[in-house]
Amino acid sequence: MREIFVVGLSHHGTPIEIRERLSVATGSAAEEVRGLLESAPLAESVLLSTCNRVELYAASDEPIHASRAVRQYLESRADDAALGQYLYEHTGEDAVRHAFRVASSLDSMVVGEPQILGQVKSAYQAAESAGGLGTLLGRCFTRAFAVAKRVRTETEVAAGTVSISSIAIELAGKIFGDLSGRRAMLLGAGEMGEAAAKSLVGRGVRLVVVNRSPERAETLAKSLGAEAAPYEQLTTELTKADVVITSTASARFVITKSLMKDVMKARKRRPLFLIDIAVPRDIDPRAGDLGNVFLYDVDDLSEVAGVNLAARKRAADQAEGIVRAETENFEQWRRSLALSPTIKGLRERFLSIARAELERTLPRLDVSKHDQEILDAMVNAIVNKLLHRPMTELKHGANAPDAAHLIDATRRLFDLEERRSLPPPAPGNEGREGAQTDTPAIGELAAVSSGSRGENR
Repeated sequence: MREIFVVGLSHHGTPIEIRERLSVATGSAAEEVRGLLESAPLAESVLLSTCNRVELYAASDEPIHASRAVRQYLESRADDAALGQYLYEHTGEDAVRHAFRVASSLDSMVVGEPQILGQVKSAYQAAESAGGLGTLLGRCFTRAFAVAKRVRTETEVAAGTVSISSIAIELAGKIFGDLSGRRAMLLGAGEMGEAAAKSLVGRGVRLVVVNRSPERAETLAKSLGAEAAPYEQLTTELTKADVVITSTASARFVITKSLMKDVMKARKRRPLFLIDIAVPRDIDPRAGDLGNVFLYDVDDLSEVAGVNLAARKRAADQAEGIVRAETENFEQWRRSLALSPTIKGLRERFLSIARAELERTLPRLDVSKHDQEILDAMVNAIVNKLLHRPMTELKHGANAPDAAHLIDATRRLFDLEERRSLPPPAPGNEGREGAQTDTPAIGELAAVSSGSRGENR
């Protein structure tokens, strides 16, 4: 049976210097998924890459081989065979629960932060464009979006300061006390940067926005009543600022140690606080070794985020209850997918045996068309009565934790693999009580030559 699983790493136990090596740009996600579908035994795939996690969700008929292929893919991206010590894997119901928790921001560094849902939706859209969505992951992620909505509307998990950006500003406030009148520079004008800029302006900071796209910098600065500066003036703005927050999409360091040496010399060693919320990081971590340079990255924000989680524990517990209930609903639906073809196959198997016996008998009988119809109905009635109890038990058992074993045992016991579809019923017999739409009339069977034999000879 096709299985869902997820392999990945996150801020839970994996340092940023490892996470950033696996980071995938939003625009590259579809291409990565397409390549995985071609090279690995995956039927479905979704790749999620954020500042705090890189995860590959998949559905496969060969989950063991598929998991190994996914791990090899992640190791190749990191160019590190030792990456396995950081990787986690969830399978089946655990994978679904994990997806629901991630989309609901219950697994985030800052519990309740809103950005993750948008990031999961972007990953879903990229997978869809790459042909990576099918019945299982398509349903899993659409339900994840609904679960996230329930969590945000039915609990207080998103109340108050709930984002990496706002935590960064909170840290700046702890450093300086009152931020009013301080000069801050925002490097990068993406979603995270915009959220940080709004928080800064709300604290009375004099904000300057620097971005490679001058139009984007001007637009953001104008909407906030801030200033915009050309990217070429980066060094000058670093010299003037009290606080710098970086959040670009660059794959390489934008602020290097050598640049910071020049900046600190021009500042006459005046302290400068740098908060890097980008992954991959924008600032060379060695810049933090310079005197009076105080550098923080997203992992350094985890202590503040821990306080945030404690304040939201009751709401988070309520949210976890929603996730548990929704996970069980999903699993019941998934088990029903395996049950339907089994019930159909079981009926076809019994009918094929009855049909074979009638095929051998009818040529030796002299029966009218009316009698043939009566025999036809009788065969269906016998099959229905024989299968009533087994099918009832199968339907009840589909909700049990070991449902997969029950279904597998039934398929093996009755040899239900790759059964042929049955031909349609005789014209005029569709409405007869007990008749099935896939059952041929006895009259059709009687027309078969006496030398013909069914599958059960």
